[in-house]
Amino acid sequence: MPDKKKLLKVKANGFEFSFTEAEAAAADIIQTAPGEYSLLHETQSLNVKMLQTDMASKNFTVEVDGENFEVSVKDEMDEVLDKMGFGLATNKHIKEIKAPMPGKVLEIAVTNGQSVNEGDKMLILEAMKMENCIVISTAAIIKKIAVTAGQTVEKGQVLIELE
Repeated sequence: MPDKKKLLKVKANGFEFSFTEAEAAAADIIQTAPGEYSLLHETQSLNVKMLQTDMASKNFTVEVDGENFEVSVKDEMDEVLDKMGFGLATNKHIKEIKAPMPGKVLEIAVTNGQSVNEGDKMLILEAMKMENCIVISTAAIIKKIAVTAGQTVEKGQVLIELE
C-alpha cells in the first residue's frame, strides 16, 4: 500500500515537483509499447517514452508529447544521504575499495591495470554464509589488488587500490 506521507521529489529540466507515493500510485499509467507509456492524471493525458534510464542514480531522459526532459527522482532517504554527503560519492575520486564487513574473499573479478566502470563487479565477499557482490561506484583503474581469493578479511581492510 503506497505511503500517504512519504514524499518523492522529482526534478525535470530545472523544475521541482513533490508528491506522495499515494498520489503517484493514483496516476493511471498504461504501457503501450516497450519503454512507452500513456499517463492519465486527473484530466490530462500524456504520452511518455523512456529514452535513457539509469536506475542506480534514479536519473532518466523521457520524451513527453515530443519534448525531452531530464528527470531525477529522489525519496526522503536520498535527501538524507545527500545532506550527509553520501549522495556525492559518484562524483568523488575514490582511492580504494574497503571491506564493508568481515568475511572471506571468494572471487576477484578484476586484474591490476584494468579499467572499470560504475557498477562493475570487483569481487565477491562471503559474510555470514551470504555472498556479497562488491561493485564500484565510479569509473577507475585498478592500481593494486591487496587480497587473494580464499583470504579472510576484517571490516575496513583495503581490498583494492585505485588510480
